[in-house]
Amino acid sequence: MTFSVAVAGASGNVGGELLRLIAEHPKLELKTVTASSMVGEKVSSLHPHVSKYADVIFKENTAEVLAGHDIVFLALPHSKSAEVAAWLDDDSLVLDCGADFRLESEADWQKFYGGKHAGTWTYGMPELLIGGDKKQRELLKGTKRIAVPGCNVTAITIGLAPALAAGLVQNDDIVSVLTVGTSGAGRGATEKLFEIEPTGSADAYQVGGIHRHTPEIEQNLSKSAGAAVQVNFTPVLASIERGILAVNTAKLQDGVTIEMVREVYERAYKHEEFVNLSESGKFPSTAETIGDNYALIGLAIDSHVNRLVTVCAIDNLVKGTGGAAIQSMNIALGLPENTGLTNISLAKKGA
Repeated sequence: MTFSVAVAGASGNVGGELLRLIAEHPKLELKTVTASSMVGEKVSSLHPHVSKYADVIFKENTAEVLAGHDIVFLALPHSKSAEVAAWLDDDSLVLDCGADFRLESEADWQKFYGGKHAGTWTYGMPELLIGGDKKQRELLKGTKRIAVPGCNVTAITIGLAPALAAGLVQNDDIVSVLTVGTSGAGRGATEKLFEIEPTGSADAYQVGGIHRHTPEIEQNLSKSAGAAVQVNFTPVLASIERGILAVNTAKLQDGVTIEMVREVYERAYKHEEFVNLSESGKFPSTAETIGDNYALIGLAIDSHVNRLVTVCAIDNLVKGTGGAAIQSMNIALGLPENTGLTNISLAKKGA
């Protein structure tokens, strides 16, 4: 059995990545792609790397065009997804790659995004610890509405959740600094940065606790910790196209050793195909993740200040967005979780 698929907003970075992953998935049949300014153009005009769909034409984003698909991916700007989702039939599996349905708190939505809170869908991070050994995966089975996590959120959450769940670190002294590829800021930002800064640049942005991913990070980590968590999060935009490297630090509880930390992380992720721990003393790079659905984690203790350091690398467009969507979709449909995600690395293909 194959499932018919539509991608709304397929002209952007996330839409293009979804097309690449859908092309590799044996159970998905792409039927429709929509866009705004690119209506009537071919997919090849924006995404030449997805040769399988080169001649597919971007259509207008309307209720009629999106009707009748088994699966609809929403790769739309924030606040637009809620409007489009309202058009779709309850029987369709809908996955929102934007922020519209991630937050549980209406107050957080209004503070960081503004406007009406659209509600909360099942959260699409299977590995998230949500109490003891329970994970978010169980809540994804059979669901019809999935909110795909933010890319920065994924790198921080996967990097810190086991330590918080096990009570190894304090909840209110957590600092995360992320080096972020330009594709996470949208197609326009990618093109602009490489035009203006061709020799390389790194720029902190959304500094001072104002980044929109902050409440989502705290929402996740609070579930893992079983208590309120506060995070100071600063993203740094670098002139690389893909990838996130999250350096997360947290104040350790007294008596915690690196051996205890490794044991906790190994136990938390030993059955997770898409989360890998680096060997002791080694740390991942974004280059190792390009095109893959893996989160790679390195662990250390800074004994001088008694802090845990976790380094988490992901591809922001795969594990950070498109791959997370496909992984969660597989679970919701009852397919093996790794379907379509095991041979997608761009590094291995020389891209």
